[in-house]
Amino acid sequence: MTTTATEFDNVEIQQQYSQVNIRWEVSCDEVDNENSSARLFERSRIKALADEREVVQKKTFTKWVNSHLARVTCRISDLYMDLRDGRMLIKLLEVLSGEQLPKPTKGRMRIHCLENVDKALQFLKEQRVHLENMGSHDIVDGNHRLILGLIWTIILRFQIQDIVVETQDLRETRSAKDALLLWCQMKTAGYPNVNVTNFTSSWKDGLAFNALIHRHRPDLVEYDKLKKSNAVYNLQNAFNTAEKQLGVTKLLDPEDVYTENPDEKSIITYVVAFYHYFSKMKALAVEGKRIGKVLDRSVETEKM
Repeated sequence: MTTTATEFDNVEIQQQYSQVNIRWEVSCDEVDNENSSARLFERSRIKALADEREVVQKKTFTKWVNSHLARVTCRISDLYMDLRDGRMLIKLLEVLSGEQLPKPTKGRMRIHCLENVDKALQFLKEQRVHLENMGSHDIVDGNHRLILGLIWTIILRFQIQDIVVETQDLRETRSAKDALLLWCQMKTAGYPNVNVTNFTSSWKDGLAFNALIHRHRPDLVEYDKLKKSNAVYNLQNAFNTAEKQLGVTKLLDPEDVYTENPDEKSIITYVVAFYHYFSKMKALAVEGKRIGKVLDRSVETEKM
């Protein structure tokens, strides 16, 4: 049975979000300034970019959360609403860590929600996760920015932190993000029109995603037939192939990547899913070869 998060009263929600856009308001004195038009344009542009980034992150993080909650037949529909009672947050951390957290407090009152979220945050602190300027009340109150920050922090801790890639000189990269970037560069090296230098513009035309798949499963992608100019097709081809053939959840849509300013955190979240899948595939292959050698030896022994 699928578990759903606690539903809150609509009036309460409206009251909590009534102050969200205050930081973008402009005073009358500023409007009277001769440079106000330029300032207003720049502010509106910055706000539009921030809003666009938030929308993409929310969608990506929601899909990422559900890809893990599916292991315990749970899911969320709204990232900002469905983590507020702490129950789904506790389940998510249990799935990711393999550990059992304290049981959620029964009840739907605010105090119960605060207690449950605090249990999740306390567990993260025990995992040496730094939660700067974040408290249980921020999650219960549905603070958009801090909820996105919390999920990103969880992704870093349980999906990215332990990534280590050794170079030819056996030196390890400085950070997990650098290690993931190096892995992408190593796996896509030699592919025409692919030059991965970041987690934004380098992925816009979709060729890097297809190259990653082709490197590990050349039977799934006809890379030579892909054109750099056909970005939307390339992205759709890679995303659909990964989901249908590899079981990698489609965290992004083509329009999320083929845009002026792709969101770095969303692309990293998706790329790291490829990393873990192919790393697991490699580990299984190595284990299979090891078992095969053991069986061959036993057969030889029996013949003697």
